[in-house]
Amino acid sequence: MRPLGLCLLAALLLAGCGGQDAGTVASEVVSPAPAEFWVRAQGELKASKATPLRVPGQNYARRQLVWMLPDGSPVKAGDLVARFEAAQSKLQLDKALIDLQRNALARASKESELEVGLDRVEVELAQAESALAIARRYARADFEALARNEVLDAVEDEQFLTEKTGVLRWRQDQSAQRGGAEINLLGVQRSTLEAGAANKRGDLDALELRAAHAGIFMLAVGWSGELPRVGEQMWASAEFANLPDVEALEVELRLPQQEAQGLALGQKVELTPQGYPDQQAVGEVTWIASAPRAVSRQNPAKFVSAKVSVPAQAAKKHAWVPGQAFTGRIILLSAAQAITVANVALLGEGEQAFVTVLERVGPVRRPVTLGVRGPARTQVLSGLEAGERVLLAQEAPATGAPP
Repeated sequence: MRPLGLCLLAALLLAGCGGQDAGTVASEVVSPAPAEFWVRAQGELKASKATPLRVPGQNYARRQLVWMLPDGSPVKAGDLVARFEAAQSKLQLDKALIDLQRNALARASKESELEVGLDRVEVELAQAESALAIARRYARADFEALARNEVLDAVEDEQFLTEKTGVLRWRQDQSAQRGGAEINLLGVQRSTLEAGAANKRGDLDALELRAAHAGIFMLAVGWSGELPRVGEQMWASAEFANLPDVEALEVELRLPQQEAQGLALGQKVELTPQGYPDQQAVGEVTWIASAPRAVSRQNPAKFVSAKVSVPAQAAKKHAWVPGQAFTGRIILLSAAQAITVANVALLGEGEQAFVTVLERVGPVRRPVTLGVRGPARTQVLSGLEAGERVLLAQEAPATGAPP
């Protein structure tokens, strides 16, 4: 595009330079003509819809990848795509089962201890109540039947035994409550251990990854910037691969910022996979990035990203798969008749564009309304008429000449 544009510009300059101003100005005569602006861009085929495949398991358990399908393999629904091992989860399950056994032993020991303690208090309470009954009988006996000192001793025993039975009943209640609380605590601990063991069993049961639907198995780039490898340790629930929907493909192109000024939604794009010039399809621009971005820190040049739709029939016919490199020829303008000027002829103040028209009185700056901007030329919608001569460039004034 650039060599062709430069040749055309040179021819116009040679044709436009003449008359008394030939030595001082470069110009061209405006005339309607067929116009086609286009730019080329490189990109990659992607799926606009994809189902993520994550490492099986939960709670970010550790996994080791032991087998997987080759990247880009076609799969059917339910096909096995990867297999993992979880040695750490197995150790944690064994530990949880041992803790459950310890909990069961502790509960049995606590129940036995509580039962023995309650039985001991119950025996002491029975003895105290029996002695209290005897003391009460003597305390109410006639002084004539028993000696006075025996009656007084019985009264003292009654008070003591009354207090003792109250203390024993309190101990009985306290032992039952405290023992019940400790047993309940062991029950809660057992529920927690059982839940942990169930999770670990679930982790060990989820060591195979299967395709959710038919598609193309595409590995996902990890946080390290590399694809997963067999033997690698991974976290459960981390993104592992994707199943792109081959019915909804698109090409994401990148254009240098200076070449993307005429880019617009709906423009036609001729798509060709690199290495297969005989395979072609025509899509259209469906999305344009809001701002240019640098590709990497090492390359400060900024590029504008754009997404182009891919016809499903062409993708099926040529068996295109996500990840293929594509070249896109973006048609910025295709008109049977249009007035255009070279980009070097345009001046701007804010959003208003101007050109310098060579009239009889001399150069006159005139505002124009622009259409599509191409790499070398720009469409003019209004402000110029056929046959007018537009200034392209002017030589610098000679030394000592007035500016």
